[in-house]
Amino acid sequence: MTRVRNLRPQFVEFIPEKLEAGVLYISRRYSTATHLCCCGCGLEVVTPLNPAKWRLDERGGTVSLKPSVGNWSFPCKSHYWIENNQVRWAGQMSKAAIAHVKERDRRDVEVLAQQRLGRLARVRQKIISLAQSTWSFVTSWWR
Repeated sequence: MTRVRNLRPQFVEFIPEKLEAGVLYISRRYSTATHLCCCGCGLEVVTPLNPAKWRLDERGGTVSLKPSVGNWSFPCKSHYWIENNQVRWAGQMSKAAIAHVKERDRRDVEVLAQQRLGRLARVRQKIISLAQSTWSFVTSWWR
């Protein structure tokens, strides 16, 4: 297994079935970045791009993926950062540290879901208010 030191970003609409080592496939349409694990094990790493998961930063033809990529469910348990197209390896984490990160990630997803529900409720309320004022205007005009 040869570790990958650099990833070349490739912007695609759909993630291809067969991935090439050393390529970070990015689908803006589906808010996803995918690559083969940088340790060389050949497993596919999918990183959903959303506020509760990962963020993709583009700068001067390079990309960075934040936070780090921790493949703790893979046999390799690799852990690395992707910064400016380069792979920066992070140290191994204990089972307790991995459990802590997974719990924090779960809470982040819950917070994001609650925020989205709150926004939907506010939009719904604005629509109802607009409909009521429109109906009020129409009925007063009709009289």
